[in-house]
Amino acid sequence: MAERENRRDRRERDDNPEFADRLVAINRVSKTVKGGKRFGFAALVVVGDQKGRVGFGKGKAKEVPEAIRKATEQAKRQMIRVPLREGRTLHHDMEGRHGAGKVVMRTAVPGTGIIAGGPMRAVFEMLGLQDVVAKSLGSQNPYNMIRATFDGLRNSASPRQVAQRRGKKVADILRKPEAETVDA
Repeated sequence: MAERENRRDRRERDDNPEFADRLVAINRVSKTVKGGKRFGFAALVVVGDQKGRVGFGKGKAKEVPEAIRKATEQAKRQMIRVPLREGRTLHHDMEGRHGAGKVVMRTAVPGTGIIAGGPMRAVFEMLGLQDVVAKSLGSQNPYNMIRATFDGLRNSASPRQVAQRRGKKVADILRKPEAETVDA
């Protein structure tokens, strides 16, 4: 019994206050049984440190707070790191797909803000993006929109990562190709 309480205390200490979470959706689901209907709840939560790490999770339970708690724990376990340019926007434009959901995310100049709807906005706020333009094409299902957003974010790469993969220097990657001069 004491061992179980020690584990619980340890788990509560591990809950870092550095993570912010955002509830995206709650669905009430019912199951018809012999005596009538049994209701349950499904929650979709996005968690992030607002410095480049973000995750999402789903939780199902008989009560709303328990479903949210389960979703938050799952989101913390499934966090990904996304490289940010100047700590405020994406390094390059990208697309993400999941099922019928398709999202387009573009970099933006300072002062633009987060131009995105619903579930995508929650992901960007928890990620710590300040300037981004995004559009959801296809499915409006919040689960598919978040999964498509994460698909695109997983494929993002910083110039440093690209240079390392190619065995070049960052300056070689960022340098624009010089226009060829035409002799007249």
